[in-house]
Amino acid sequence: MEQLKNQTSVSENWSNDSDMISCYGNMVYRLAYARLQNRHDADDIFQEVFLRYVRRAPVFESYEHGKAWFLRTTINCCKNLWMSAWHRKTTTLTEAEEQPVCYENEDTQMLAESLAALPAKYRTVLHLHYYEGLTAEEISRIQQIPAGTVRMQLSRGRTMLKDKLLKEQWEGGTADAGISEQISATESDY
Repeated sequence: MEQLKNQTSVSENWSNDSDMISCYGNMVYRLAYARLQNRHDADDIFQEVFLRYVRRAPVFESYEHGKAWFLRTTINCCKNLWMSAWHRKTTTLTEAEEQPVCYENEDTQMLAESLAALPAKYRTVLHLHYYEGLTAEEISRIQQIPAGTVRMQLSRGRTMLKDKLLKEQWEGGTADAGISEQISATESDY
């Protein structure tokens, strides 16, 4: 993938669509899951995003151009799903059907659960900033909102996440404050 970042025209150098899926697929799925908190909906969004790619066949000038296109398309598809009448008028039969994602250690699991409890607008900017490595300015272009709004959402999201993690640690009786310290250390990161 590092080679792809240096190419001038990403779309011309790939032989088929599976190359695009292997490059951008993980990013699309992670963002869809972060926004929707449901694996089945994330699967649907993943398929819809790549179906749009195949139908429109955009030519990307660079790896970053492709990344921005896929992130924006994923966000739009998630919004469309949330606004659809079908989604608004349906509910799951039982909450037990939805199996939570298990992570390799307890800290990562607690972080993922706390992040999932945040409102979507904070989850999205935190995901784009920390998991995808985008700056506030890049997020503002993708989200089509002012950069100051992105910085405020990052700040508020971090504060909310830190509060949730501290509350869970306090209630759980764990003395480990490693995650909270990491969040505090990155508060001036953007």
